[in-house]
Amino acid sequence: MPAPTKGARLGGSPAHERMILANLATELFRHKSITTTETKAKRLRPLAERLVTQAKKGDLASRRRVMRTVRDRGVVHALFEEIAPTFSERPGGYTRITKVGPRKGDNAPMAVIELVSEAYSPKQAVVKEAEGAAKVAAKAEESEAAAEETTTEDTAAEATEAAAEETPAEDSEKA
Repeated sequence: MPAPTKGARLGGSPAHERMILANLATELFRHKSITTTETKAKRLRPLAERLVTQAKKGDLASRRRVMRTVRDRGVVHALFEEIAPTFSERPGGYTRITKVGPRKGDNAPMAVIELVSEAYSPKQAVVKEAEGAAKVAAKAEESEAAAEETTTEDTAAEATEAAAEETPAEDSEKA
């Protein structure tokens, strides 16, 4: 069971919050981009991404499941026939939230939530993953090199101390 969201609900009651999010999702799929408050955008993102994932499946059961949330048949048709095929290769992250200035009347923080329109390139994902692995490897090499330098310095210091201890002892034997 998912953890309940913290803070006050949007609109007051759970049913009202569901309807607000359903209406926001409908308008997001209709217009591909909407401006709303940051809080509503952050609450809308997981719902919209779940709906797109259902639409990618494309079967009748998925269509009915989406129709429970998005009640406009034209928007559901557009979601299944136009929007979902554009995200067929993308493994997630179908929406983007961009913060914009505060609203004029009440200074509420506003954001634009939009469907990502750039084509997904699995090659870029592999390149980013490889770059991350290279950074991790470089950091590991640095830490190993630093550990070796410390060990070398300790060994050199011990050798110097041993030589210093032997020198007075040799001098006393010679005398």
